[in-house]
Amino acid sequence: MKDAINMTVRILPPKKDAVHMTVRILPPNLINQIAAGEVVERPASVVKELVENALDAGATHIDITMNEGGRSLIVVSDDGAGMDDRSLALAVERYATSKLPDDDLIDIGFFGFRGEALPSIGAVARLKITSRTREGSSAWYVMVAGGRRDGPVPAPHPRGTRVEVRDLFYATPARLKFLKAARTELNHAVDMLNRLAMAHPYVAFTLNADGRTRLSLDAEIGDLFDARLARLGAVVGKDFIPNAVPVDAGRDGFRLTGYAGVPTYNRRNALAQYMFVNGRPVRDRLLHGAVRGAYQDFLASNRHPYLALFLECPPQEVDVNVHPAKAEVRFRDAGKVRGLIVGALKHALSEAGHQASTTVSDAALGAMRPEGARLPQRASNSLFSAAQAGQAPLHSTGPGTGLAESQMNYDGAPTAAVIEGDDEASADFPLGVARAQVHETYIVAQSEDGLVIVDQHAAHERLVYERMKAMLADKGINRQLLLLPEVVELDEAAAQRLVDRAEELAELGLVLEAFGDGAVVVREVPALLGETDVQGLVKDLADEVSDFGEALALKDKLADVCGTMACHSSIRAGRRLGGPEMNALLREMEHTPHAGQCNHGRPTYVTIKMTDIEQLFGRR
Repeated sequence: MKDAINMTVRILPPKKDAVHMTVRILPPNLINQIAAGEVVERPASVVKELVENALDAGATHIDITMNEGGRSLIVVSDDGAGMDDRSLALAVERYATSKLPDDDLIDIGFFGFRGEALPSIGAVARLKITSRTREGSSAWYVMVAGGRRDGPVPAPHPRGTRVEVRDLFYATPARLKFLKAARTELNHAVDMLNRLAMAHPYVAFTLNADGRTRLSLDAEIGDLFDARLARLGAVVGKDFIPNAVPVDAGRDGFRLTGYAGVPTYNRRNALAQYMFVNGRPVRDRLLHGAVRGAYQDFLASNRHPYLALFLECPPQEVDVNVHPAKAEVRFRDAGKVRGLIVGALKHALSEAGHQASTTVSDAALGAMRPEGARLPQRASNSLFSAAQAGQAPLHSTGPGTGLAESQMNYDGAPTAAVIEGDDEASADFPLGVARAQVHETYIVAQSEDGLVIVDQHAAHERLVYERMKAMLADKGINRQLLLLPEVVELDEAAAQRLVDRAEELAELGLVLEAFGDGAVVVREVPALLGETDVQGLVKDLADEVSDFGEALALKDKLADVCGTMACHSSIRAGRRLGGPEMNALLREMEHTPHAGQCNHGRPTYVTIKMTDIEQLFGRR
């Protein structure tokens, strides 16, 4: 113990070497290797830089070859403008570029404006560039290996440029250890090429990997919207074309175009969301956040839409120089951009009406297909031509034309499983006429050319939700006084959270107040909810308010709150409906926006064409 008390603290002197350190400029080869570390992350980075140079040169056809995932060989050939011997010699020097004619870093109209790509590649690999201009009588080539240049020297070559990169990272062998398997590196390059191809539909792209054609995209024709859709179908998949709605909106010099998938056409991750700013593919949190905000009414938090959006804006409004690989951008007015994206997507989805994904019907047919049978591909079709053509909303001409009226008879009216009706009437409505209710959960309707199967709970949930939103935007939600106020028992903290939000809940039509410790009493509910489970509704809302946090206003999470209310008030599975009630539901779906999916992104109905039914039974 005494030894511990008598211990003294001794400060070590600084190392002598540190005292005598001097500042020096790094040798050029090391400078280039450091720069290459920022620009050349992997083979896909090399392909990206070389393809962007080809696009800047006005190429209409770009051929790429990769061996061993790009580790041993990368070749990019184009039919662009080409370079003469003087430009070729300067192109492999650092900070040499033809993309900044006015030396203005704010006004950037090309991809390769930094002048770092070619010298960086030459610092870590064996680089050979052969190029010929349109007017040139001969081509020239230059070689760079480990930072050392040879040339330019005359060479035979057609008009355009061919860049050959061999033995990537041979000059920095430690970086080879960080490369993934050849297939993984090739997949990164394919993904990058697909993104560039989407932004340039008039350019043809081919990729050959280890002697096999991995990518082949012909140049598209027609106007830009048609060409883009055709290219997106070739890259994303043919299912994207019938399930995408056009996006076209502008504001204060910004223009947003592209295509967005209907909500029921979704996936588990955001890998099918493609964003472009002035033709440059980017991965930006602001843009992805805006997409999430636009789809929050239609998709569960773990589902993501397919879409490709192209934002055009003045170069002064966006900084593309904030990331070494130029994969991120920064906007001068981020709020304006977010508002444009959210507004444009919501408008486009509203224009889609009650359209649901065609893949839903395909999945249904696959489930009905006998084991071992194979259905031929069917042509894409649309049940919604009348609705999409801008015709007036369709309403039922029979009794019970409104759901509010028909709900009063649900409990007392006797119903039958099969409904007789006029066969000709089905041609008048996109969703057909109800013919039966299956398991008191699904409505089977006969349309002009097939069947429509509707999930009654999911469909009504969407209808109630859209009504609540419309009322809130108009004059507010009407409230209905409960004859017998209902007491809901909760834990003390949950009850207090609801009481603290009582004023906000009242704006949404739910009036409650404290009722002792750990309980609230509900006195009024939204009138359109009708007969609802007040206990379940309040308990679910208590859980949601807990998730929102103290600082977030309920109006900022309006979609979640209204969605919870709509779910509790909807026609439940197992509820027997009569013919008028079923038809009233179908008619309201036809003129309600987004009726093709419930609030969680699940489809509300499935269409099965008569031709597909005939194929199931071998009639075709």
